[in-house]
Amino acid sequence: MAIPAAQFINTKESLVTEAIDGLLRTGGGRLARLDGYPHIRVVVRTDWDKSKVALVSGGGSGHEPSHAGFVGQGMLTAAVCGDVFASPSVDAVLAGILAVTGRAGCLLIVKNYTGDRLNFGLAAERARAFGLKVSMVIVDDDVALPDLPQARGVAGTLFVHKIAGALAERGADLDTVTAAAQRVINGVVSIGMSLDTCTVPGSPKEHRIAPGKAELGLGIHGEAGIEQVEFSSARQAMEMVVDRLAPHIGAGPHVALLNNLGSTTPLEMAVLAEELVRSRIGRQIRSMVGPAPLMTSLDMQGFSVSLLPLSPEDEEALAAPVAPHAWPGCLPVGNPAVLPLPDGLAPIQPLASRDPATQAFLTRCCDILIGAEAALNALDAKSGDGDTGTTLAGAARALKGAMERLPLADLTQLYRAIGQELSQTMGGSSGVLLAIFFAAAGDASASGQDAIGALKAGLDRVQQVGGARPGDRTMVDALLPALEALPGGLAAAARAAREGADATARITRAKAGRASYIAEAKLAGHNDPGAEAVARLLEGLAG
Repeated sequence: MAIPAAQFINTKESLVTEAIDGLLRTGGGRLARLDGYPHIRVVVRTDWDKSKVALVSGGGSGHEPSHAGFVGQGMLTAAVCGDVFASPSVDAVLAGILAVTGRAGCLLIVKNYTGDRLNFGLAAERARAFGLKVSMVIVDDDVALPDLPQARGVAGTLFVHKIAGALAERGADLDTVTAAAQRVINGVVSIGMSLDTCTVPGSPKEHRIAPGKAELGLGIHGEAGIEQVEFSSARQAMEMVVDRLAPHIGAGPHVALLNNLGSTTPLEMAVLAEELVRSRIGRQIRSMVGPAPLMTSLDMQGFSVSLLPLSPEDEEALAAPVAPHAWPGCLPVGNPAVLPLPDGLAPIQPLASRDPATQAFLTRCCDILIGAEAALNALDAKSGDGDTGTTLAGAARALKGAMERLPLADLTQLYRAIGQELSQTMGGSSGVLLAIFFAAAGDASASGQDAIGALKAGLDRVQQVGGARPGDRTMVDALLPALEALPGGLAAAARAAREGADATARITRAKAGRASYIAEAKLAGHNDPGAEAVARLLEGLAG
């Protein structure tokens, strides 16, 4: 059956088998699969000699790297893979058990879903009929739905895989491995949050979560959570997750597992890690697994947090080396290391001085740019990456924050100080060019140029370094005519800047800046955002 081309998939029917073979081809020979496609899809270790307790887990596909990605020394011995979000068959589970179980026995690690419990449970009974020692544990770590008779098994399952796997690798017997697994299950708690549902291959996407909302406690198969909540920031999201977890944990040290549910970017996950450590339970988190995709839900844009009380034994087991590349390690949580800047980069701070008129003028400039943030971002989205407004507003906020340490009464030193501040706080090429602009203006001012002459000298230096010329569709198209008209007053400069900025909408071939990479058709009719920023600034000052 053909499926929509919005995913890199061939057919729904071949999806899991092709994915498993792709995993095996790139596994360096560590893994193999049992024969029996497509009904039996079992990934096993190639280095297994059945002398130790085998660990078998699995379930529906769509949670990659779980479960096949955690097969290897120190973790699972075999993973049994079902269709997307569907339990594997009894025969598939039994095949996995029989393939890896020797006299030491086998532990089945099963998430608490009806299909998994039934299929793994019946397979265990049949394996025992073959004379094998098989025990089974049920993971039920999800605390999202307190009234649910049987809590779901989610990402906390990975703690069971890792700790039981370390014990099995060391040669512990089946009773010891099973008891450790059950102890971890009794202690671990998890909950997730997402901004969007997942896209099941071959099925239309369910748009259940409205813009500006997040769903708290949704399941790893896209099941609805406990509630939809207003979403405003990573900090607020993590606070809500922590509020749900906190009543279920004790006072001692814990290890956290921060799981990417599928399509949350690494940048976002790093922010969530920071917020988790800074949260009200942060002092209890001694170490962390992740942030990483560990038990995903296809392309769900969300995360989950799992917490486990940390004993010295479990800490050792979690730190034990493993073969699976998908395991990111369990590392201690600490404060960011901060090293001094190398010699020559630490800025020489000018002596601060007061000038109320200059401070008021600079503050007004900053407020104008902050107020234009959304409009400039929207304009930049048509010809760039949509961040011009944020970049300028961020620099303006930083400059306002630095006002008390600026040499406001010394124009020469003020130009240089502004350039230094922008070089540190303003990202991208804009920050560099404006830092050059103000540094050159400071040099010109020190040589006796008046304010207008100093600013023109700054623009000349920017053109030399950046290569932009009038007509290239950059801020130069507004700034140059504005400086030429400035002797006539701010109103004249504002009119000239506006004319220059509006003229950029008719320039469909940019010769400098990011817009030079954009097709001509997308530039037509839209002002260059840098030029627009200059025009809005001067119009605000003139008004």
